[in-house]
Amino acid sequence: MLRTPSSPLLIDVREPHEVATGILAGARLAPLADLEPRLETWAVERTRNIVLYCASGMRSAEGARRLRERGYSAVRSLRGGINEWRRRGLDIAQPPPDAALGLSAAQLERYARQMRLAGFGVEGQKRLMGARVLCVGAGGLGSPASLYLAAAGVGHIGIVDDDVVALSNLHRQILHGTTGLGTPKTESAAQTLGALNPEVHVQQYRLRLSAANALEVLAGYDIVLDGSDNFATRYVVNDAALRLSKPLVFGAVLRYEGQVAVFTGAPCYRCLFPAPPPAEAAPSCSEAGVLGVVPGIVGTLQATEVLKLILGIGESLHAKLLVFDALSMSFSTLTVRADPQCRACGAQVDRAAIELQDVSDSCAGTS
Repeated sequence: MLRTPSSPLLIDVREPHEVATGILAGARLAPLADLEPRLETWAVERTRNIVLYCASGMRSAEGARRLRERGYSAVRSLRGGINEWRRRGLDIAQPPPDAALGLSAAQLERYARQMRLAGFGVEGQKRLMGARVLCVGAGGLGSPASLYLAAAGVGHIGIVDDDVVALSNLHRQILHGTTGLGTPKTESAAQTLGALNPEVHVQQYRLRLSAANALEVLAGYDIVLDGSDNFATRYVVNDAALRLSKPLVFGAVLRYEGQVAVFTGAPCYRCLFPAPPPAEAAPSCSEAGVLGVVPGIVGTLQATEVLKLILGIGESLHAKLLVFDALSMSFSTLTVRADPQCRACGAQVDRAAIELQDVSDSCAGTS
């Protein structure tokens, strides 16, 4: 069919990342979402003989249907697509040099499944690769969150933790292993994330965030993921993120329950928890207990919110608190209202001049 005197216009409707392994000789590239505009740009006559192809023939058939509805009278889809072409041992040509839009063949293969998603593509992957995310804590929440961020290709991940790996961590803190007992968690995290995705740069901060250092640490990042387990750190992170206008993705777990929220201004974490509870009312981190999979679920939800913020897709948990109950396997969403009198995000507050203060250290769940 392709070797006819009419010389059909051959169009590859796959996404740019899919063409790295080859195209049909002479094909022009027009991802399905951009098919009609591309033909207009190319000034293709509606009587022109056109052949579309994709990987297996499904998308090209959809494209052919759409073009016929727009008045293109000689459009066909290559049955079986380029996969069938390969199966028959027919010739495959090299794609044009700019087809991958700056990604290597290895990157195209590594991230292929997510780049196929609507609203993602190569441009979305490049946004992830250029993003900088700070994970506060390398424990139960920071473990799954940082693993999925690294797997997704977030280019720069900062890890803040002043602790070392202990045996009691290992039922939930999946960044670490038995051979790493006694190793600083930042070092263990960097090794694990580097093994998962060597292209991700991991910056280690072996320290505890405080009013004295939080601004300096947070300043170099686009988004902050808070996986800490105490009110002192959470208030400092909240106030520093507000002062620096950094989106904050909050998570907490206790026993069989977890919480996730996104703060991008007002309301903020202080609107949800204006003051830490008395020490006697806050469960001990070592005594309260937690089901190991609960921080895995909550940390993964935090990573999801971070990816959505980077990509600019979906609806975030801004001004919402997502509550997870493992025993009933239920999720509920509560509205978080801004407190007009909030000392950190209230209308009367100059956020650029927020004064960071350390509060008494009490436990707020387990990580």
